[in-house]
Formats: sequence, C-alpha cells, structure tokens
Amino acid sequence: MNKIAIFTMGTRGDVQPYIYLARSLTESGIDTIIGTHPCWKNLIEEAGVGFKPIGPDINIERETAEIRGNSLNPLLSMLKSMDFITEIIQESTHDILNACKGRDLVVVSHSLMGAVEAEVLGIPTVNVTLQKDTIGEKLRQQTFLEKGVDSVISQRVAKPYNKIRKIYGLRPIKSSDELVSDNLNLIPISRSVIERNPYWEAKNVVTGFWYYDDPDFIPNERLEHFMEVEKPVLLYLGTLENEDDADLVRLDTYLDAFEETNTKVIIMGAQGKFASTYDLPEWAMTCDYLPPSWLFAKARYIIHNCGFATSVASLVYGAPSVPIPNVLDQIGYATKLYDLGVATKAVQGSKVSYKSLLGALDEMNSSYYFKKESAEELAKKVRSENGLGEAVRLIKDVLRG
Repeated sequence: MNKIAIFTMGTRGDVQPYIYLARSLTESGIDTIIGTHPCWKNLIEEAGVGFKPIGPDINIERETAEIRGNSLNPLLSMLKSMDFITEIIQESTHDILNACKGRDLVVVSHSLMGAVEAEVLGIPTVNVTLQKDTIGEKLRQQTFLEKGVDSVISQRVAKPYNKIRKIYGLRPIKSSDELVSDNLNLIPISRSVIERNPYWEAKNVVTGFWYYDDPDFIPNERLEHFMEVEKPVLLYLGTLENEDDADLVRLDTYLDAFEETNTKVIIMGAQGKFASTYDLPEWAMTCDYLPPSWLFAKARYIIHNCGFATSVASLVYGAPSVPIPNVLDQIGYATKLYDLGVATKAVQGSKVSYKSLLGALDEMNSSYYFKKESAEELAKKVRSENGLGEAVRLIKDVLRG
C-alpha cells in the first residue's frame, strides 16, 4: 500500500481542503496522514484520516485572528500571518521530517510545508496552490521590472525555508519556485471559475473544486424547525480577534442591521458563541459548525470573510455572498465572487458599520433573485467537474512514476 503525508498549517479554512483530499486518497486505498496543528486532531480523525501533530498546541484561529486584528492594512495583515505560520514551520521541522519517514510521497500545501524535509529524505513531492496568482508564468518572457518584483517576493518567501535548509546542510535557494514539485502542482479551483493560464508549465493542473457532501448529517429538532418556511441568512465570519467589548459591539452592529432589514439569521462560528450569551429574538439563532453541504445549501445567502474554503462552499452549493474580507487573499476571492455575479460589493472587515452593512444587505435584497440564479447555474457546472477524482488520479500517476 502506498503511503502519503500531507502537511498544512493555519485556520480551519487552510486545513479543510486537505482533509477532503486526504479522505479521497484514503478511500482510494492509499494510507494518508495529515500533519498539522494539534488543535485539528479531532476534525481530521473524524473524517477518517490519519493525524500527526506538528508544532505547538495552540488555538491557531485565535492567534491568527489577533495578528489580523492588530493591522488595518490587508497586505500587512496577510504578511504578518504568513510570517507567524512560517516561524512555526521552522520550529517544527524535525516533527515534519519524522512524519515524512516511510512515506512514498509528500503533498506540499500552499504554505510549502514539508518541501525541504521531503528533499532531505529523497521523497517525491506534489504541490497544491490555492492562489493562482502565485504561480509563475515560466513560458512568458518577463519585463525587467517584472523580474525585479518577482525576485524580491520570491527571496522573501524563500528566506525562512533557507533557514530550514541550513539545518540539513542543503544549498540555499534563490526563489520559492525551487520548492515547487517538478512532478505536479494541483490547483483545486473550478475550470468554470478560472481559465488556465497559457503561460503556466504543464505540471500546473486546474482540477476543479475539492469538497465533500455529508449525506449522513441529521439536524436537531430546533435547527430543523428554524430552517422551515423562510430560509435564513448565514453569518459565518470565522474567529474574532479578542473576546472584548469591541467584538460585542461589532456583533451588535450586525444584529441591528438584521433587525432593520427584517433578516432572519443563523449565526455560526465565533460570532455564534458570543450570540449564545444574548437573549436573541425569534428571527435569530446560533449553531455549532455544520456541514456546508447541508447549511450552505439551505441558507438564503452567506455573509463571510471570503476565505478559500467558504468561498468554494458558496459556489459549490449555489449560495450568493455578502463578502466581509479582512486580508489580501480574501479581498481577491471577494472580487472574484462579485465578478461572477454571485456576490455584492465587499465591505472590508475593518470598515464594517451599521451604514455599510445596511448598504450591503439592501444591495443583496434588491438583486437577490439574479444572484441566486447565477449561483445555482454556476454550482451545476462546478459540481460536474469531480475535482477530487481528478486530483487522486493525477497523484496516483506520480506514484506509479
């Protein structure tokens, strides 16, 4: 039996795509483990996937939310989050190396975690890239300015991995591109959402979205009753940076806007935990994390930060979006959803106010049926692509050599 290790770090949205991939690889007969933060142990094992703890046992969502909350600039916020994650990867290199031992292939996530350790052990790799704009156009002649900008960015990304390479006596690299597999780079995005760049090398393959339908989920009686008659809006913004008065005021702002627009709402995630301490009106309720295949499909629309995982789920299950992005990559996904005709204009997280929320909710309500129709038509296309099946097939081709 072939054995694969997948490594990733970050919030639930950074881990979820790899759970879907690992689950499909496991079901296809490949012994697959995921190495990541200890806090995700239950999430991974409940999916029937092997787990290896990597790094300190911290609440990674709270840690990254605090970093984002301390910067109002989306670019700086993203860079600080990346620096925090790469520091953990550096400190965890020996854990990663040990988890690689005995594996036939290492799947290197968008964080490039595991690439150096696989090289040390002579294990082949496959990469996964979530942001298409980070893939180099190797088949196009670059201008002098483009080369300069790419060099600066690549050296910055490569710097922490050169520290790891030094530990094992490996030569330093000049570009992070040297950490990308020569075999295969999987891009788990729908071909109905992006076009493949003709200047990419052949190894860069757009597979289609990765997702999992959970047919066994059964809602409790209270939840089922709440979802009847009128579909609620889903508020799902991930982890808030601090459990303080500022966050409570922010939640109050959302609730005030919902009341003004007669919006029925179900609140999931950190906001749900805060809201559970409120005496909520009958048009609002909270819930723990629920499968997107059930909740996103039943929600009227989704208010979310536009991380990769929630953006994918909104498209797979045909749910329009009100984007509230915080960091640069989320702004990119929010812009894409808007361009596809399935979302309102984004309200940047740091600029959320009663007035801005009313504007976004009014925009959604006035164009809802158009956006819903567009979302459902697009969902039919993306669900026909079988992205996970394509990814598993390509990985097996690499294993066969």
